[in-house]
Amino acid sequence: MKIAIVGAGAIGGYLGAKLALAGVDVTFIARNRNLEAINARGFRLIQEDGSALHAPKVRAVEHMADAGPQDAVLLTLKAHQVRDVLPGLRALFGPQTMVVTMINGVPWWYFHKLAGPYEGRSLSSVDPDGALAAGIEPERIIGSVVYPAAELVEPGVVRIIEGNRFTLGEPGGSRSERIEALSQTFMRAGFKSPVARDIRAELWVKLWGNLSFNPISALTHATLDNICRFPPTRALAERMMTEAQAVAEALGVRFKITLAQRLAGAQAVGAHKTSMLQDVEHGRALELEALVGAVIELGRITAVPTPTIEAIYAATSLLAQTLIQQRGQLTVRPN
Repeated sequence: MKIAIVGAGAIGGYLGAKLALAGVDVTFIARNRNLEAINARGFRLIQEDGSALHAPKVRAVEHMADAGPQDAVLLTLKAHQVRDVLPGLRALFGPQTMVVTMINGVPWWYFHKLAGPYEGRSLSSVDPDGALAAGIEPERIIGSVVYPAAELVEPGVVRIIEGNRFTLGEPGGSRSERIEALSQTFMRAGFKSPVARDIRAELWVKLWGNLSFNPISALTHATLDNICRFPPTRALAERMMTEAQAVAEALGVRFKITLAQRLAGAQAVGAHKTSMLQDVEHGRALELEALVGAVIELGRITAVPTPTIEAIYAATSLLAQTLIQQRGQLTVRPN
């Protein structure tokens, strides 16, 4: 199987290096120092126990046309970055190419093959002009939920914090030949890669935490365990998650775990900075629409109120705008 990794960061590097070591024909789409490092030294993974894995002969290119058509394209970008790669993306497509959206939050294709009154609707929060839906045929889409935590510590080097599970799912819920083949490929590389009958239910379990912990951490600079242990922020997260659950259930989703279990899972991760807090500290654009704005939009579509989510969204949006206008970053440092 030929697989292109679009987004050679922490998750993309983790996936690509292990797939390459398992004999998969992997091509990274990368730029600048990351491109140079991968082509010069390959990709190195620092595992949870401190040991290292090295994929010395992986290929990296800057221009997608140099990679050519693939069997699968793994989008391991942040949601707001997908639009930037659209112009070159079609060079990776053959007649049967799968596009696996390994992106946090509500995907632009959420209503594709969703049986019921909302099937075929679009989401302006994540695809305001329909460019994503037009640029990537919905029939190519494979959904995914990314559970591991990892960080790109330097160009071509990823440290795995924890986890190796990547759940896959067809938007329509079928166990197609193509998704079975992709799942088997992932498992041969050492990943847990179950095929979900309802990928949206899986997406919501992760989103349940992301929509609350990410903006709260961005505003407070607190880690997951501190948010969960501090009673006021724990209560705030609970209110946001309760509102989100009502939205999801109005869309037909049934949660397999309780809110208390989801909170306990987040607390167990420990002193981990969310991706949104890391973006605040580095002055990067915040992944706010896919994680929070889209939930508010889904609430409006289903006529479910989301007042707490909207309040936190407003405050975090202003923070994001301020960082952009000031070209700044924001960190809390000891005196």
